[in-house]
Amino acid sequence: MTPRDAADDNRGRWSDLDRPPLNATALRRALVREGGLWSGLEVVQRTGSTNDDLVSRVAAGPVPEGAVLVAEEQTTGKGRLDRRWSAPPRSGLFVSVLLRPAGVPVERWGWLPLLTGVAVATGLARAAGVDMALKWPNDLLVTVDGEERKAGGILLERAGDDGVVIGFGLNVSLRADELPVAGAGSLLLAGAVNTDRDPLLRAVLRSLETWYGRWRAADGDPAACGLQEAYAAGCATLGRTVRAQLPGDRDLVGEAVAVDGDGRLVIATAEGVQAPVGAGDIVHLRPA
Repeated sequence: MTPRDAADDNRGRWSDLDRPPLNATALRRALVREGGLWSGLEVVQRTGSTNDDLVSRVAAGPVPEGAVLVAEEQTTGKGRLDRRWSAPPRSGLFVSVLLRPAGVPVERWGWLPLLTGVAVATGLARAAGVDMALKWPNDLLVTVDGEERKAGGILLERAGDDGVVIGFGLNVSLRADELPVAGAGSLLLAGAVNTDRDPLLRAVLRSLETWYGRWRAADGDPAACGLQEAYAAGCATLGRTVRAQLPGDRDLVGEAVAVDGDGRLVIATAEGVQAPVGAGDIVHLRPA
């Protein structure tokens, strides 16, 4: 890179002064430590999907647990049901982490997206002063002008025989005219006291390390480690009438009454049946 190229690149990185670039060196210094979960942290300027990249790295060779990949811009980020997630450069947090929950029964790994939701909400409550709610199974909600909006999402993918990659995307400083769809929100629009992504990311990853440590120490038992109770307390889906759009083009309508020990949403139907739902798209039909 020539000096002129470097200058042009620097101007591009700082073209929006409200959105400074992440400081990878400072983040590593704060998060990567002997005996801690996070083994490495890399920040890339632009990629299609941090989840795809990290899963590919695991397939190509050994990657230690606790690897963290962050993108300043993600162009083809994925959500559930193959939905796409994109946002302006440096306007959000686009993060994937590799976990290897050895010793935890595989049937309990389904709690990891819910655990991540609790960790993100807990970390942001402290660092951004935002009361974030969780929509089962993996949406992050904020309130903007009295209206519930989606500000982020979580996606889990298997990586090799013993690992999972968990990705989360979060709208941090998106302005109203930048929102990709109706019903979207951001921390900025929700009145966050802080939209500096460096301390936000540190808070979220520290919270994730704490919750993951508790969960592993309890062999993945969500009740024993307090995860099931914490998730229920922060879940905006519970107590509402919902429609579950299930595989096979089936719908189930009823009141969301609980999240069971397997992380499934329990829906009480008008016929008096309590049906656990393990996968599907949930639509909130009325306020709690």
